[in-house]
Amino acid sequence: MLSLSAEHATSIRQHARAEYPHECCGALLGRELSGDVRWVEEVVPIANEQEDNRERRFLITPVQMMQLEREAKQKSLKVLGFYHSHPDHPARPSEFDRENALPYYSYLIISVQKGKPAEMHCWRLLEDRSGFEREPTEIRGL
Repeated sequence: MLSLSAEHATSIRQHARAEYPHECCGALLGRELSGDVRWVEEVVPIANEQEDNRERRFLITPVQMMQLEREAKQKSLKVLGFYHSHPDHPARPSEFDRENALPYYSYLIISVQKGKPAEMHCWRLLEDRSGFEREPTEIRGL
């Protein structure tokens, strides 16, 4: 289960709204607790470095990823996963998402319909990379 605060959820919604009609992206930093609970302590917006088709794609470069890993380590946190928006599409992974995802990470997807943040769901890629399974999500403080 992914657990994030109401403030984190608001931050993700604001980022998605600000980047619309392009996809936004960011990272989820935190700790793994007992019982497979991923406790998000920090949401880090990341610049979408995709050069074309930003309405349907995002790119986090290797340099950005190294900086993110370094930042997490300095704070004694882990990169638990990533978030991104789906402008005018549902909050479920696309085939492109599946092809570019890695097992272990949580992938939080927020749908943005006509500029307004809508549903938000979390997913984890299966170990055999054949598809995603929905990950329960808790928003603390709601």
